[in-house]
Amino acid sequence: MTDRFFLHIRPPIWLACATLLWSLSVHAQGLRSSGQLDVPRSAPASAGASNVQGTADYIVALVNSEPVTNNEVRQRLVRVEQQMAQQGAAMPARDQLARQVLEQIINERIQIQQATELGITVNEADVTQAEESIAAQNQLSPEQFRQRLAAEGMDINRLRNDLRSQILLQRVRERQVDSRVRVTEADIDDFIREQQGSNVLANLELNLGHILFIVPEGASPERIKELQDKAQGVAERARAGGDFAQLAREFSEAPERVNGGQFGMRPAERLPSLFVDATRSLNVGAVAGPLRSPAGFHILKVLDKRQAGMPDVNVNQTRARHILLRPDGQLSQADAVARLNGWRQQLASGQTTFEALAREHSQDGSASQGGDLGWANPGQFVPEFEQAMNSLRPGEVSAPLISRFGAHLIKVEERRQTRLSAREQREIVRGLVREKKTDEALRAWGQDVRGRAFIEYREAPQR
Repeated sequence: MTDRFFLHIRPPIWLACATLLWSLSVHAQGLRSSGQLDVPRSAPASAGASNVQGTADYIVALVNSEPVTNNEVRQRLVRVEQQMAQQGAAMPARDQLARQVLEQIINERIQIQQATELGITVNEADVTQAEESIAAQNQLSPEQFRQRLAAEGMDINRLRNDLRSQILLQRVRERQVDSRVRVTEADIDDFIREQQGSNVLANLELNLGHILFIVPEGASPERIKELQDKAQGVAERARAGGDFAQLAREFSEAPERVNGGQFGMRPAERLPSLFVDATRSLNVGAVAGPLRSPAGFHILKVLDKRQAGMPDVNVNQTRARHILLRPDGQLSQADAVARLNGWRQQLASGQTTFEALAREHSQDGSASQGGDLGWANPGQFVPEFEQAMNSLRPGEVSAPLISRFGAHLIKVEERRQTRLSAREQREIVRGLVREKKTDEALRAWGQDVRGRAFIEYREAPQR
């Protein structure tokens, strides 16, 4: 599983279909948005399209002689504004937002023209499959889905045209960018070296153990020396392997003594500079101090440290099973979802087991293991699959889920926390490096195709 496809859509459908619209502003700058295929967006007349249609239309820009009209910008603008309002996002000035939307449309138009030049096509079957995916994701038959669209004033032809454009955009980006990105072992080494060798505090997170000996205000030199000697003795015990948490509970006068002296993982910028300067170059397990501050004498132990951008050493893993049905000429997505729902009811009533159903019906390589996917790290599956899996408690079975691979039923068996091996950490870093390189390549490609396009701005979009 390597790509994200469609999201859940809830009433009203037209607005939820717009959920990912503003992510296109990322694409407009040549960035990648999680490799996902954007859900198409079309607003109904009730959402303001009637006002758009009532405005005199005119050309606001030409893209290689292909016009972009004022109504196109206004229709997109309505959808963006309502999506931002739904998400509670800060709303820029409308004129500024209209300009950003125009740039979105121009960049999409250029990239679609590039796809056409390369001979990339999207047939009606692809569009129908995408439409059925959205319907199935919402537990609706294709007919019910269209009825719901009609009831909300949404034009199915516009929806399908938007779907076609989004599939086309995804395919041209995959061909021109994704397929050309390579990550070498040297790339991974450079990334790790860069993160671990960074002296930027913003990249550093620390979990420190802390023991404090308070020096009272106005304390005599003798009392200060006594407290320093006591702190030195405790520090030596800690360096010799003593239980730091127990030492903190016994001697520390700091509030975190009840937690064994632990601050918890914090960005270095949120810790006192005295503590960071003393520990930033130490390895995990090392002890620093006693350090003197106006408050007294401090002993610090580096319990954990990590660089931002590096994978956590300890992760929560999930072991799940799934049943996969792949729609084809004999099995539609709606029928696949109906079958999965029927099996889910059988499981709920105790008529069968998930393992038995997976062995008999799943069209995945895991079928012979009863659908067992093994222990999975975070980020191993496509986002919509992982999101559904993460929402389940052990023993629970999901509703049917649609991904680019087909229709799934998921059951979570158990969860555990484990420490990643060095190889597993490198594989996670590989994904981080690939995403970074893909972002850079997509940005460069987007700028390149735009640089070679003829763009003529006419009148500014009107509200």
